[in-house]
Amino acid sequence: MSDSTQVLIVGAGPVGLSAALALSKVGIDIRVVDAGPDVDRRMRASTFHPPTLDIIQSLGLGDELVAMGLKASRFQMRQHETAECVVFDLSLISDATKHPYRLQVEQHHYCDLAIAALRDRGVEVNFDTRVDSLTQDDKGVVVKLGSESVTVRWVIGSDGATSAVRKSLGLEYGGMTHTHSSVLVSTPFPFHEAIDNISNVSYCWSERGPFSLLRLRNFWRASLYPAVEDLGEAANESRVRDWLAYIHPDARDAEILDTNPYRVHERCVDRFRVGRVLLAGDAAHLNPPSGGMGMNGGIHDAMNLSGKLLRVINGADDSLLDRYDRQRHTLASQRIIPQASANRARMATMDKDEQLQRLADQRAIAADDERCRDFLLRSSMITGLREAQGIE
Repeated sequence: MSDSTQVLIVGAGPVGLSAALALSKVGIDIRVVDAGPDVDRRMRASTFHPPTLDIIQSLGLGDELVAMGLKASRFQMRQHETAECVVFDLSLISDATKHPYRLQVEQHHYCDLAIAALRDRGVEVNFDTRVDSLTQDDKGVVVKLGSESVTVRWVIGSDGATSAVRKSLGLEYGGMTHTHSSVLVSTPFPFHEAIDNISNVSYCWSERGPFSLLRLRNFWRASLYPAVEDLGEAANESRVRDWLAYIHPDARDAEILDTNPYRVHERCVDRFRVGRVLLAGDAAHLNPPSGGMGMNGGIHDAMNLSGKLLRVINGADDSLLDRYDRQRHTLASQRIIPQASANRARMATMDKDEQLQRLADQRAIAADDERCRDFLLRSSMITGLREAQGIE
């Protein structure tokens, strides 16, 4: 690695690659490493919110990514047995974003575009490169990468929930993990043809439990919440097919492309900066997937951090990075995690009368333009971004 390398970015997911794009675009000498063998192509995040698409547009990849995905300008909340629903239209916030819709596309497509763009700038992503340890002083950070030892001025740890960077700093990942399992199922079954008035993004109450349906260009994702703790049991094919049949009888024998059981986490480190090492995305905070805020929040971390780090590299006092910590830690711990948790709790009731009352509450919001606009700004993460910018 050249002595001129200024920033080592650990983690080649959407968060690290966004930081890499932002810094390389303005001429900062960076290096990107990832412990995995290649881009992670497992079914992970697939919802890009409006302000995230605005960011990706500024990085030069917006048009290409939008062309790969499916736009969802509306989303709905629905009671499954009665088919009653309320629809929210994102065009109501078109004055606050250039992308008044959610884009449904797998995150690895964004990673592929980002890696190609970095390569065009002469930046290669080094896969199969694991951080073993790091030490730092007031001049730089020494990072042990297997048999290689490198010295850089700054490190961005965006290496996910099991972050080696976070562990090297000795930071506790405070919070909790919910005991019950969830399972994400991908299937080409055409729910949009089988279920009347279903939206491309639909959050559903049912007497069996909550579920959500997210449509991508070539398949649907069903998020299911079986009342079991064991991950293997949650992903049992018979159980999964029973769930799909409950959503629609014809889906029982549908092709299953992927089944991913997981647990829901609510975690956050107590600080995002330790000297010359900074954390972003899942390396710093984890939230329930309800509302699709995890990857989006991480990309927002990356852009906030990249802008401030650029100014520090160009001569600003490095206390500016403490402001990154205050802004994004506050947002993650006081807005994103509680909001995602509230989304999850709102859907959790099994009582049909309560479900219908909650649906009526949402209908009242949708019918009031001012309340609906406020709800859409919050659920699309625009309000949170604005609040973070106001933190000194």
